Amino acid sequence: MEWNLRRMESELRQINPDLLQPSKSFKKPSSGTITINVGGYLYAAQRQTLAKHPGSLLEEMVTGKKPVVHVDSMGNTFIDRDGPIFRHVLNFLRMGELVLPDDFKEAGLLRREANFYRLSELAQALQDWEQQQATQHEPAFLEVTDSHERSHGLRVYCSDSTFIEKVKNRLVQISKSRLDDFPEEFEVSSNIIQFRHFIKSEQGSRLVLKQDSTFLCTLECLKLETVMLALKGGFRLLTSLD
Repeated sequence: MEWNLRRMESELRQINPDLLQPSKSFKKPSSGTITINVGGYLYAAQRQTLAKHPGSLLEEMVTGKKPVVHVDSMGNTFIDRDGPIFRHVLNFLRMGELVLPDDFKEAGLLRREANFYRLSELAQALQDWEQQQATQHEPAFLEVTDSHERSHGLRVYCSDSTFIEKVKNRLVQISKSRLDDFPEEFEVSSNIIQFRHFIKSEQGSRLVLKQDSTFLCTLECLKLETVMLALKGGFRLLTSLD
């Protein structure tokens, strides 16, 4: 048996000596990619991805500004940090935005990792995400005030700015058979719309509901439309002075 194995090895060397050598492609990856070991988890990425933010720890490592101190048994750069959480760091570098699961519970850990890798952009994106999550979990408050005076008109306030966007998206201004966007003059802030008047100085201009360009909006119409959108969106009527 041993003689047969030596004979097979000799024949293979005569056919192609490289068949008995370790895989060169595994030992020498492309210069455009790099594999790093983060806490026992291997991640492969393009060097330009890891170096996207100048001054970060990862940028210094892949560009040679900071010498590699630790390597694993395969020769990969080793970083003694949390391995699973690094996927969110890498995805942020790849996409340029922070996308987290709805049930993500490790914001504190990800913030520490962002600080460790010196990624201030990631830390800011995480802060914005946390604020958005807090807003979504807080009950939204909607107030519709009708002064019954043309000079004051209808005021719509909502603590959830996304609802204000829904109201704006239902309305369009028509001027001489031309469709315009929502009139900016009615928007006070991202949380408030103040409808002071509905007919602009330009003759023939009117504010209408989308998909019904013949329907001229009045105060009562706008109030009803806002209330209907609110009820469909899950709001509950608490008080009414009408």
